[in-house]
Amino acid sequence: MTNLNCAGGILDAQSSSLPPSKLIIDTDPGIDDSMAILMAFQTPQLEILGLTTIFGNVTTEDATRNALLLCEIAGCPGVPVAEGSSEPLKGGTPRVADFVHGSDGLGNITLPPPKSKKCNKSASEFLVEKVSEYPGEVSVLALGPLTNLALAIKRDSSFASKVKNIVILGGAFFALGNVNPAAEANKLNSFNLQIYGDPEAADVVFTSGANIVVVGINITTQVKMTDADLLELAESKGKHAQLLSDMCTFYRDWHVKSDGVYGIFLHDPVSFVAVVRPDLFTYKTGVVRVETHGISVGHTLMDQGLKRWNGSNPWTGYSPVSVAWTVNVDQVLGYIKKLLMKP
Repeated sequence: MTNLNCAGGILDAQSSSLPPSKLIIDTDPGIDDSMAILMAFQTPQLEILGLTTIFGNVTTEDATRNALLLCEIAGCPGVPVAEGSSEPLKGGTPRVADFVHGSDGLGNITLPPPKSKKCNKSASEFLVEKVSEYPGEVSVLALGPLTNLALAIKRDSSFASKVKNIVILGGAFFALGNVNPAAEANKLNSFNLQIYGDPEAADVVFTSGANIVVVGINITTQVKMTDADLLELAESKGKHAQLLSDMCTFYRDWHVKSDGVYGIFLHDPVSFVAVVRPDLFTYKTGVVRVETHGISVGHTLMDQGLKRWNGSNPWTGYSPVSVAWTVNVDQVLGYIKKLLMKP
C-alpha cells in the first residue's frame, strides 16, 4: 500500500531505498501554483515540509487559505502552512493578479473554506527554523514575490549557506552586451510579477550567496498546455484532474484574451520540474541584480562574466546564480501531464 508523501509521511516501498528530498514551497496560489503544489504531493521522492504564503496572484491572506485547501485536497492536512508578509519589504499595497486567476485565486470555482489552520510561525520564521533543523537538506521552490525569503535571509545571516538550493520562478533572460551589465545593448532582463512584486526582496535573494536556480518566463512560456491537452486532462483519471480542469477554465480564457494563446502557459509547474528534473534544462551562470528604481524597476540584469570590466560595478563581488537557458519542451510537458493525470 502506498501512503501520501506528506511531511513526516511514509513513502512507497519502491522509493524507500533513498531518503526523500525535503522541500518547502513559497507560494501565492494561484491556478498554476495549485498545479505545481498538487504535482509536488504526487511526487514520491519529495517530503513536503510545509508551504509558506505570499501576496501576488492573491493577497497573502487568500494565499494562506488556498494553501490550506490544497494541502487538504492532496490528503495532507497536517502539512504546516506558514503565513508570510502581507506587503513588500518597502511597504505599500501589493498588486494582486485577480484578473488572471479569479477573485479567489482558484478560477472562481467556489471551494468551501479549509478546516485546518495556519501554523503559529511566520513564513520567515518557519523557513529559518526548517533550514536550521536540516542544514544542507532543504530546497525551497519560490513561486511568488521573494519577500519571505529576503526576510529569512535578514533574520538569519547563515540562512543562505544552510539552504540546499532555492529554485525561483521569475525574470527573463535574453541578449548579451558590450558596455556594462546594465547598458542598453547588454540587458538580460525581465518584467514579471514575481520580481516586480518586490524588487528589493528579489535583489536581496539574488545577492545572498545561496545556491540559486532561476527559471524565467522566457523558459516557462515555451511550455504550454493546448486546448487539446486540457481536454485530455479533463478526460483523464487523474486524482485532481477534474478540479484542475475547472480551475483552468478561467485561466485559459485569460490567456486567449491577453495573449491570443488557446491554452495555458505552465509557469509554476515548469519551475517545479526544475526542482526534480534539472537535467531537462540547460543553464548559464552569472551574477543577477534587480533594478529597484526608475522606469525599469523589476528588471533582472545578468552579467555572465564573459567580459572583464574596467573597474567595479554593481555586479562586482556577488556570487553567480544558475539561470535556465534552454528547456526540453516535450519532456517537461510530458512530465507535467504525467503527474497531473496520475490517479
